[in-house]
Amino acid sequence: MTFQSLSSNSQDYLKVIWDLQEWTHEPIQPAAIAKRTGMKPSTVSGALGRLVSSGLVQHAPYGAVTLTDRGERYALKMVRRHRLLELFLVDALGYRWDEVHDEADSLEHAVSDMMITRIDAALGHPSKDPHGDPIPSEAGDIPEVSSGLLSEATPGSIVRIERVNDEDPELLRYLEDEGFGIGKEVRIKSLARYADSVSFSLVGGLEESAPIALGLQAARQIRVVPVARQASA
Repeated sequence: MTFQSLSSNSQDYLKVIWDLQEWTHEPIQPAAIAKRTGMKPSTVSGALGRLVSSGLVQHAPYGAVTLTDRGERYALKMVRRHRLLELFLVDALGYRWDEVHDEADSLEHAVSDMMITRIDAALGHPSKDPHGDPIPSEAGDIPEVSSGLLSEATPGSIVRIERVNDEDPELLRYLEDEGFGIGKEVRIKSLARYADSVSFSLVGGLEESAPIALGLQAARQIRVVPVARQASA
């Protein structure tokens, strides 16, 4: 089955599976796909069955869902489209980073490969989208980025915000309103697992900002890299 012969629905499922495995070390279960897509488990099960028959997905009963090599190539093609479109909407059309996810979802099935190539060239062959996510190359290569979840950062450490999951526009708006964007350095003030929260403050100016707190579920949507040795909180 060629990429062009895939339905938009099948393309979406491949991209969702890729997105999920990018953000977790846990095996991808059909329930997670159903939650992300908003579809009924029976609908997801049927879609996965068709993708398995097409040689794009592997899924044993009650087991994890994984992409085959061809399925991964097709998924990365969709990821490339989506992330380039998001960046184009922000850079060329003035969208905010919390406004582009749904727009890109709608456009990614309609645009041609030629348009994506032209957008890539017009943007200067960017390596990241507005949320810090790496953009696959035309050949399907994607750089390995060593980063960890904000929810797992060590209290007292200073980290740089590398990526924010674009699935939650309210989180994106909240971070932007508080000045916590991509590339910002923050100090982890506390991590209260039993209180389900992590607090951190912006560093780099004359003074640290007042700390803000996020629930651990939201903190799992932010990836960071260490930029300094641990310091006292």
